[in-house]
Amino acid sequence: MEIILPDGSKRELEAGSTVGDVAASIGAGLARAALAGIVNDTPVDLDTVVSDGDSVAIVTAKSDEGLELMRHSTAHLLAAALTDMYPGVKFGVGPAIENGFYYDIELPEGVTVSPDDFAAIEARMAEIAKSGAAIVRREVSRDEAREIFTDQPLKLELIDELPEDETISIYQLGDFTDLCAGPHLDSTGRVKGNALKLLTCNAAYWRGDSNRETLQRIYGIAFPKKDELDAYLERLEEAKRRDHRKLGRELGLFMTSDLVGKGMPMFLPKGYTVWQILENYIKEKERKLGYQHVMTPCVGTVDLYRTSGHWDHYKENMFPAMEVEDESFVLRPMNCPHHMMIYANRPHSYRQLPVRIGEVAHDFRFEASGTLKGIERARHFCQNDAHLFVTPDQIKDEVAAVCDLIFDVYKDFNITDYRCVLSLRDPADKKKYHDDDEMWNKAENALREVLTELGIHFTEEIGEAAFYGPKLDLNVKPAVGGEYTLSTCQLDFCLPAKFHLQYADKNGEEQTPVVLHRAILGSLDRFMAYLIEETMGAFPCWLAPVQVKVLPVTDRAADYAREISSYLDDRGFRVEVDERNEKIGKKIRETTLEKVPFMLVVGDRDMENKTVSVRTRAGEDLGAMSLEDFAAKLRDIVDNKTDK
Repeated sequence: MEIILPDGSKRELEAGSTVGDVAASIGAGLARAALAGIVNDTPVDLDTVVSDGDSVAIVTAKSDEGLELMRHSTAHLLAAALTDMYPGVKFGVGPAIENGFYYDIELPEGVTVSPDDFAAIEARMAEIAKSGAAIVRREVSRDEAREIFTDQPLKLELIDELPEDETISIYQLGDFTDLCAGPHLDSTGRVKGNALKLLTCNAAYWRGDSNRETLQRIYGIAFPKKDELDAYLERLEEAKRRDHRKLGRELGLFMTSDLVGKGMPMFLPKGYTVWQILENYIKEKERKLGYQHVMTPCVGTVDLYRTSGHWDHYKENMFPAMEVEDESFVLRPMNCPHHMMIYANRPHSYRQLPVRIGEVAHDFRFEASGTLKGIERARHFCQNDAHLFVTPDQIKDEVAAVCDLIFDVYKDFNITDYRCVLSLRDPADKKKYHDDDEMWNKAENALREVLTELGIHFTEEIGEAAFYGPKLDLNVKPAVGGEYTLSTCQLDFCLPAKFHLQYADKNGEEQTPVVLHRAILGSLDRFMAYLIEETMGAFPCWLAPVQVKVLPVTDRAADYAREISSYLDDRGFRVEVDERNEKIGKKIRETTLEKVPFMLVVGDRDMENKTVSVRTRAGEDLGAMSLEDFAAKLRDIVDNKTDK
């Protein structure tokens, strides 16, 4: 028989050959490295028999598929170890995920697993891995499956939900048997016991339903080699050091309270100072570009969102409606419907377009509690939002201007690691989007052509468009963690028509404008989280909540310290005085930990000479200088957005 390899070449094999035989026919090295196969785009085990004409690819640990396969099998190792160590344990599901794997378990009453138990569980997993036990797939009938899992009620539930014509498969690893579609490694020996690690455990509802059983979810990671695991764990430690939630708490930037509500962060004075600087910074940039800033309410009627289409396409992400005096209101998840109404407030001529309406607006979205993350992902946030109402002929110039603004802002914040993504509709899932094929083709082609003409390198991603139109997303790669969208520019032919927006063209005829939805800083909250993690809280001097701290060496210097503070405050700098009765060394250490860019240490000699002794948070001693010279130096640093 003949099979087809990924490069298009063909290979003759005997009838009854397996995926493993295909790998062996290519080479002994590949046979040793082979973990599984992909036959006609379907992942399969190594012992799967191939047929004449099949397309066959070999999966190794070097591929994403191989890594996922290994982690899925390691989840089964975890379950096998738990079976040995915790008699009576019940199992939910144990999939591979983006950053490892997990298994949901239900332990007997009074029994729990904590991180203190991880070392013992890992040791047992390593023993199972070292044993080299075969991982064997078997197809069974529904009745046989129910008999095998008679003491596993969660597995029985999964079995009962399988379609009648579904093939039911189980995988056996020693004495442990699991319900699973596979594929899996052929042996536990393929897992390296020194390259796996259990990371965390927490509570999880069965099937994500808060009305169902509360299970324990144990997360883990696995790699082909120990040095890869070590590198990953180091990245985790770096992520912990940079976590904006930890730094935000330590630096007094923001707080959360369950009594206020999950996903409802509150900015403290220093954090709100940074927030205000960001707000003023972007508003000033927009003002110079002809944006008109407005303020709109945080609620709108359900009818408003029915008109826009959000009620049909975005309702699950919105807070429930509130009934007030025969009207239904919702907390707004975005600002575009309000801005549409502002445009509609008066007639427009083509001579007045583009109309650029901007707002730093408070928005609310019902994010699942498991997705909440400090100020990076919250239920309340503030968007640097704007809507540009343009003629079709103005699309290119306005998109170009938006891109120029984005790149100008990124330069100010030294953001260099990003990629441009053209996010498109998924034609196979039209229910998610406004139903107008002609509009979508027109909008996607228009945005694609504009980006190409502007010379902006971009990749295309299907299924990431807004429900009303395609968009350009600027995805950043932060210092730790996966990439996410920071800025966006969306092209919309849909909402202007829904709201019956018009302008008079040069012939006096009514036309429908095109709308650009754009957010440069995105959510100010998320942007601030990004900056905290990138800088580890050491904001550039122009953005720091406290730019200078004056540290009197003795009580005698306190009055002079206050004079310095007043002088700098009058010139618009953010300054504090540490008048505590503490040794100067302690004051310097604590101010350094607070990430204040400059410290002015003043003692008797400084008072006598009318100087300040300047230190930086990096530990540099810049020596004594006049207050006037320091203020001039600081002004240059702030105005030029540098730290030197």
